[in-house]
Amino acid sequence: MREYLDFEKPIAELEDKLEKLAASSHARGGRQEDLNKLRARLHQLQAEIYAGLSAWQRTQVARHLQRPSTLDYIGRLCDSFIELHGDRAFADDHAIVGGLARFNGRPVVVIGHQKGKTLKERMYRNFGMPNPEGYRKALRLMRLAEKFGRPVLTFIDTPGAYPGIGAEERGQAEAIGRNLLVMASLQVPIVTVVIGEGGSGGALAIGVADRLLMLQHAVYSVISPEGCAAILWNDQSKATDAAEALNMTADDLQKLGITDQVIPEPLGGAHRDPMLSCDTVKKAIEAHLSELLELSTEDLLKRRYDKYRRIGVLAE
Repeated sequence: MREYLDFEKPIAELEDKLEKLAASSHARGGRQEDLNKLRARLHQLQAEIYAGLSAWQRTQVARHLQRPSTLDYIGRLCDSFIELHGDRAFADDHAIVGGLARFNGRPVVVIGHQKGKTLKERMYRNFGMPNPEGYRKALRLMRLAEKFGRPVLTFIDTPGAYPGIGAEERGQAEAIGRNLLVMASLQVPIVTVVIGEGGSGGALAIGVADRLLMLQHAVYSVISPEGCAAILWNDQSKATDAAEALNMTADDLQKLGITDQVIPEPLGGAHRDPMLSCDTVKKAIEAHLSELLELSTEDLLKRRYDKYRRIGVLAE
């Protein structure tokens, strides 16, 4: 069953009409011309709606339950994936997955947030919100990558780090901060793709990369729109206003020089054609990774340092 967002109701109605017409046409024969006209109208309607999405609507697309997840991308992009578990200190966090794989025949380490799609899966994955042990698992994998000279690919899709008492007691802030420190000087190439929602330090903890790529309808921000609205206005219903103010869309971040490439999605979002979306992401990663692998370690680290020093604009 296809899940429709609120602003997609006209699309849902037209697709329902198209399916009924196709069924009756198949039963009676003919009417191909009517079907073609309706399909053209549907395509035009989708293009018009998705060309004018607001920041809040893009956030809804980024959170779509049927959107391809980290494991979907790994399954399509990589061969011989061997998942590794645990942080060797406390537990295995199911909100972060990672392990060894081959990308276009090249050995790599892959890491990413995993939200899950059904309610049962999402509860198992803690809705993609990692605990400290998740970030420490990611750190263990990054150090393993550095030890064996493997590039790191990371996939961001989280509303943020888990804010529970247990997570704070086990050092949530320290775990995130240490990841930032280690990734800044990791001596292998790092390519990160924001595939859905990137929220706060929970996303940044696996996002300090040489190249940051974002899918067209992905979002990336210091806080979720709901969290921002609750803090600024004490009213989560103002999330729409907060989304606009946060400059969190892929287009916004490209203008600010934060993201290195915006990867186009199939019309209607990545969930409309997951295989095409995965193939597009694969081509983008390969292009950037090939460039990075030609650099010396010294040049790689200097460029990474310069990249983050350039971020930010001072206005008086």
